[in-house]
Amino acid sequence: MKPVYDLIIIGSGPAGLGAAIYAQRAELKTLVIEKEMVSGGQVLTTYEVDNYAGLPGINGFDLGMKFREHADKLGAEFAEDQVVRIEPCEEQAEDGAQVRAAELSVSLKRVVGENDTYLAKTIILAAGANHRKLEVPGEERLTGMGVSYCATCDGAFFKNKTTAVVGGGDVAIEDAIFLARLCQKVYLIHRRDELRGAKSLQSRLMSMENVEILWNTVVESIDGENQVESLQLLNKKSGEKQTLPVDGVFIAVGITPNSEAYRGLVEMDGGGYLVAGEDGKTSVPGIFAAGDVRTKQLRQIVTAVADGANCVTSVERYLNGQ
Repeated sequence: MKPVYDLIIIGSGPAGLGAAIYAQRAELKTLVIEKEMVSGGQVLTTYEVDNYAGLPGINGFDLGMKFREHADKLGAEFAEDQVVRIEPCEEQAEDGAQVRAAELSVSLKRVVGENDTYLAKTIILAAGANHRKLEVPGEERLTGMGVSYCATCDGAFFKNKTTAVVGGGDVAIEDAIFLARLCQKVYLIHRRDELRGAKSLQSRLMSMENVEILWNTVVESIDGENQVESLQLLNKKSGEKQTLPVDGVFIAVGITPNSEAYRGLVEMDGGGYLVAGEDGKTSVPGIFAAGDVRTKQLRQIVTAVADGANCVTSVERYLNGQ
C-alpha cells in the first residue's frame, strides 16, 4: 500500500530543505520531491555566499550540500521526480485498497509526478523561481564569475569597481542604486528609451553622479576568460556597436516562479507567484508555500530558510486541527 506522508515538500532549495529539517525535528513523516538529484536550488550556482550568518564566504554548492546533509542526517526521505499536478485524494491507494478516511486527521492530497504518485496530508510548495536570462554568449559560462542575478547578494564583491545592470524595471533600478553606493561606476543598460520602474526610484537614480544609463541598448555577449571583462553592446536605434569594459554585470530582466504545475490549484498574483503570507498559508487548506515561489518582499537564502520553518509550524497546527 502506498505510504501516506504527514508532509510532502516539493523543491529542495533552501526553503524546501529548511522545511525538511524542521519537519524531521517535529517528527513528521516527510518526503522531499525534487526534479534533479542534486539538492540546493539556485544557491548551487552562487560562487560565493557572503551574507548567510555564520558561514561567510561559503561556496554556494557547499552550502546547498550542507542543507541536504542536515536533512539526510535527520531522516528526511527524498524522491527524484517532476511534479505534474496536485489533486484531491479521498481514499486512493496504489493497489486499490482503501485508505480509510476516518483514520486520517485531514483529507489526503495526491501529488502526481512523471515517475510516481505520492499521498500526503499536507504539502509545502517550495519549487523556487528562475531568473530570466539574456541568453547571450558568455552568460552561462561566466555565471558566478562576474555574472550575477542578485545585487544584494553579490554587490559587495565589486566595491570600487565598474559594473553594469541590465534591465529597466523596479528591480533593475534598485540594483543600480544599491551598486552606486559601492561601485566606482555603474551602467544601467536598457533596451528602451524610458524606464519602466517607479518614478520615485527613477528620481533617486538620476541623482546619482556615478550612474550612466545606456538607452536603446542590448547586450550581445559577455566576454572574459575566467572573469567578466567586457560587454558587447548594440544600440538598437543607431545600429552602433561598442565594447564596454566592466568587472561585473547584474542581470535584472525578471524572475519566473516555478508555479505552472499549480495554476488553477491555489491563488496566484499577476506574476504567477503563489499568494501566501509569512505563515505560508495558501488559498487551499493544507497546502503551503515557501521561498521564492511565494509573494514576498525579499528573496534571499536566509528568508527562504525562514519560510520553510514558518511553514512547518503552520503544518503542525493544521495537522493538530488548530
